[in-house]
Amino acid sequence: MQNNWQLFLQKLPMIGLGLVIFILIFLLARPLSELLVRPISFVSTSQLIRLVTRRLISILFILFGFYLFLRFAGLSEFAVAVLSGTGVIGLIIGFAFKDIAENFISSLLLSIQKPFKIDDVIEVEGRIGVVKQVTARATTLVDFDGDHIQIPNATVYKNIIRNLTANPKSRGKFVIGIGYESSIVESQKIALAVLSNTEAVLQDPEPQVLVDVLASSTVNLKVYFWINTHNHSLLKVSSFLMRTIMREFEKHGISMPDDAREIIFPQGIVVHQAQPPTLSADHEPKVKYEKIVDDSALDLQDDEQDADLASDADDIRQQAKEARDPEKGQNIL
Repeated sequence: MQNNWQLFLQKLPMIGLGLVIFILIFLLARPLSELLVRPISFVSTSQLIRLVTRRLISILFILFGFYLFLRFAGLSEFAVAVLSGTGVIGLIIGFAFKDIAENFISSLLLSIQKPFKIDDVIEVEGRIGVVKQVTARATTLVDFDGDHIQIPNATVYKNIIRNLTANPKSRGKFVIGIGYESSIVESQKIALAVLSNTEAVLQDPEPQVLVDVLASSTVNLKVYFWINTHNHSLLKVSSFLMRTIMREFEKHGISMPDDAREIIFPQGIVVHQAQPPTLSADHEPKVKYEKIVDDSALDLQDDEQDADLASDADDIRQQAKEARDPEKGQNIL
């Protein structure tokens, strides 16, 4: 005991010097790391990258200071063992928290590549919403039902990301069926007149009305149109166009029969022959094409004043700003 005490007294000055050096390095670790991280701002604007790099440099400084303290205390072998054990512990922690590490690395990649921005409307794994927050763990979306959806960043990075805001132009389409006895050309002209006179529908790219399928009881026309999703809602415009085209078809005598069904009348039915329609010289129904556009335009102007075709994205963005943060953490985008 006396020998050990004498040995301790002899090494006490070196132990004190090592302790002072460790404290100085510990106190200087943060400002030195911030100084060394500054050049990164010229390469990347990501807050997460700067934060991670700064903390990593700080940890390396602190480990180096602890190593010097053990060396001054005469525990060189123990210092080497500590450094080796730190690496082994790091591997064990890495395997134990693999999912957390995967999310963290995905966060770094998302902050560097930036496939979307805050307030963008995106779709990930079939979920569509406005990006509210991206932390080191998860991406938070506010869907169009007002619900907050948290998706792990690893899932976001590994899956297909559909950005609905990057390109403001978006194409909508729907199918409307007409009877075989109706004129396809006339129906296309009527539908195109509605599309041309709807303010929300873009004329470049131009809208189209094409024959899609010859079904059992109808000729299905597929209507294609483009809108600016920053200003208008695709669902609202589709609903407005379907309603208006259907009304115009009814006005011009274009039939829209239901799918063919087999109906059985056990008692039989009485059939009365109707008067045949008046045909023109070329055996085609008389159609006044010159009035289609004018009539449609007049009706559409009244309808569009009553219809709300504005985009819902701004409403969801406002709700996201007013809602509380679903997850504590710094926004990395």
